[in-house]
Amino acid sequence: MKGFLVLIALSLPFFCQAQRLHLDLYAGVSNYQGDLQDAVFTLKKARPAFGLGATYDLTNHLAVRGSFSIAKVEGNDSDNKAGKGTELRNLNFKSNITEGNIALQYNFLDISVYGFTPYVFAGGAVYHFNPYTVLDSSDNKVYLQPLRTEGQGLSAYPDRKPYKLTQFAIPFGGGITLGLTENIEVGFELGFRKLFHDYLDDVSTNYADPTILATQISPLSADLAFRGDELPNGITFPGAGEQRGNPKLKDWYYITGLRFSFLLGNGNGGGGKKSRGTGCPTNIY
Repeated sequence: MKGFLVLIALSLPFFCQAQRLHLDLYAGVSNYQGDLQDAVFTLKKARPAFGLGATYDLTNHLAVRGSFSIAKVEGNDSDNKAGKGTELRNLNFKSNITEGNIALQYNFLDISVYGFTPYVFAGGAVYHFNPYTVLDSSDNKVYLQPLRTEGQGLSAYPDRKPYKLTQFAIPFGGGITLGLTENIEVGFELGFRKLFHDYLDDVSTNYADPTILATQISPLSADLAFRGDELPNGITFPGAGEQRGNPKLKDWYYITGLRFSFLLGNGNGGGGKKSRGTGCPTNIY
């Protein structure tokens, strides 16, 4: 019996820590802003996004959180209102995104006292994307990165490097959380991703010479670098060096939606009045 009590005493800190740990589920929509979607924030072309994560309460106001998300983004010149002839490019893309991130979250209020709190978060993320376009009504996909549609990696364009499909981003944003019970919280969150490249949509800078693309990469590379000739009153390929995208404005993507949080362990958070601390005794007799 004495040995059993010792085992319980030694295990107690692990149970205490579990009472600070939350399982998080995310469900919402994702979108992007870039050369094929000029609006800073819009729900047009929004697509479903889902995530699974965990949050650990360091204090009643500060927490560390991590999550894994699956999202999708897309853009089409037919919907682009940026002007300057962008609709004549007739470009489009889609991309699935998988992301892992870790961040610090600051709660402005003690949710165990007030029953709700607005919050902000920021951290780091690694994400994978792979832009593709659809060639015809059969939904045949063509992945764009291997085609190097702006001449990336060719000797004629030494300043244009092939972009990597796995990149680093800075996730940041905020939301508001409501405690439904001592163990369950639900909230609304908007999270932006600051990117460090301009090829999420495979569009960034000036047109490459279509002859060079066709001969040194493939004819398909030249075909998909400009698709204005597919329009009813389409035009021919613009001259090499003319503007295709805007490299000064980096791409973004964002995820917005609901966040469900489930406290693991005995209830000591959410909408109740108990402390969001460990909830453990300070003395063991």
